[in-house]
Amino acid sequence: MIIEEIVARLEQLSAENTGNRHLEKVYLPSDDLVKRIQRVVTDHGRELGISLRQPMDLSHGDVLYMDDHNMIVVEVLPEDILVIQPRCMREMGDIAHKLGNRHLPAQFESDRMLIQYDYLIEEMLVQADIPYLRETMKVSQPFRHIGHSHG
Repeated sequence: MIIEEIVARLEQLSAENTGNRHLEKVYLPSDDLVKRIQRVVTDHGRELGISLRQPMDLSHGDVLYMDDHNMIVVEVLPEDILVIQPRCMREMGDIAHKLGNRHLPAQFESDRMLIQYDYLIEEMLVQADIPYLRETMKVSQPFRHIGHSHG
């Protein structure tokens, strides 16, 4: 089966749309959410080819397939995350500058910053006395590296 578009978002479907359907999941690490073309296997062993027509990222809860009896949904795997919680704008600016110099992608949720775990960054946070937590969690979007040049 080839998936060429996202059918729906799971949270947007009503209970009557999802209730009687057999649910299969495709477990993906967040890095694979940016891949438009990939081969995956559901938790029930069904092989799928994903070849999205539109250039878009996959997200946790995307419905890849749905008929009267079945539904296949993207489930993002939990990963090791540093949750950085600066106490003020100065700390936020300082850590953002240091992460930017290392070209590390970050995500922001209200007053906290999320990055994939890196022991060197953890050491830097300890030395700078910036509050953080190390958590295993699911991120709703991929960590995206942004291209650049020094030329």
